[in-house]
Amino acid sequence: MNSERKSRSLLKSFSWRITGTIATICISFFMTGDLKIASSIGLIELMTKFLLYYLHERLWVHISWGLKKDTTS
Repeated sequence: MNSERKSRSLLKSFSWRITGTIATICISFFMTGDLKIASSIGLIELMTKFLLYYLHERLWVHISWGLKKDTTS
């Protein structure tokens, strides 16, 4: 079965959340016109979604559905 290291899941989580947080801050700023509020919303979003995405990735590591076995070794 293919596997993924926890550090890879962590890095993927971080890079995806940075992208999403930038979008959230931009949308929040557009809606509120206040950079401080937009940044606060972005920070809260970053922390919660980062944790949820990491847990989601780690859960899927244990699900073999849809994976192909490596037959080259």
